[in-house]
Amino acid sequence: MSERSASILVVANPAAGNGTGTQAARRAMGEMEAAIARGKTSATFADAEVDAAFLSSPEQTRDVVEKSGGIRAVIAIGGDGLAHLVVNALMSIPAEERPAFGIIAAGTGNDYARALGLPLDVRKCTQAVLHASPRLVDVGLCNDIYFAETLSFGLDAAIALDTVKRRAETGRSDAGVYVSSGIDQLRHNLVDRHYRADFDGKQVEGQSITFAVQIGPYYGGGFKICPEATLDDGTLDICISHPPAGVARAIYIFMRAKNGKHVGMKPMEFLRAHHAIIDFDEEPPCQIDGEPLHATHFDISCEHQALRVLA
Repeated sequence: MSERSASILVVANPAAGNGTGTQAARRAMGEMEAAIARGKTSATFADAEVDAAFLSSPEQTRDVVEKSGGIRAVIAIGGDGLAHLVVNALMSIPAEERPAFGIIAAGTGNDYARALGLPLDVRKCTQAVLHASPRLVDVGLCNDIYFAETLSFGLDAAIALDTVKRRAETGRSDAGVYVSSGIDQLRHNLVDRHYRADFDGKQVEGQSITFAVQIGPYYGGGFKICPEATLDDGTLDICISHPPAGVARAIYIFMRAKNGKHVGMKPMEFLRAHHAIIDFDEEPPCQIDGEPLHATHFDISCEHQALRVLA
């Protein structure tokens, strides 16, 4: 940090976008500095003192952000993994001191930026953030870990985690990586899992193939799993795919989910809840904003409009 107290903290992940994070961060910082110098920004950035931190470890990032209480905003240049990390750090700061959060899409999936309605081009996204006024959005909480966009169990989580691995191995960031992973998982790991759940006091039991709990509509790099989900309504949007489903049928539903066209199809169940408790007989594959989570018991809630975002 500079000797003078910064009013804006920018954190960047050099590894974002399969190693293009540093280049993206430099482009975004150039846009930001030029706009601030010209006075062509929203009030959040007006005459701002900006400090940038290029941090390669999650521990460093969390530590820097947790110490940012009282400044105007924290801007993350990266993808969903960095957004997840920064949101968790911000939520540890008392609400009255918590900075606003901005995300400049420079990752591979960019589902949170997409849900916020931001452009996925670095320059355009930077300009959108620079001119945005803060608005309040919800944040999910599962087993004391916050999530900005998505939490899922079972096949869809296995696909998401495998996609992260494939993107790292291939350098590709397009939705085709998620599709190819999905088809492979559907062919070889089409397993249903027994669960018991409590949705706002209503107890249910069943079998699931996919099970997504969303704050926003997207996961998997643009798959619209819960098309009606909004970021500020105070509810969890839940999508469950029930068996039976053969491989061909499952692949068909999976492909229709890219654009949210799986709604209304027979094995799909959609519901909303403020609080959900879910127990699986055995530990399922689980992802939280694209990061792995290991458990069989999941206590999930929605913290209504707990975070100010620039979008």
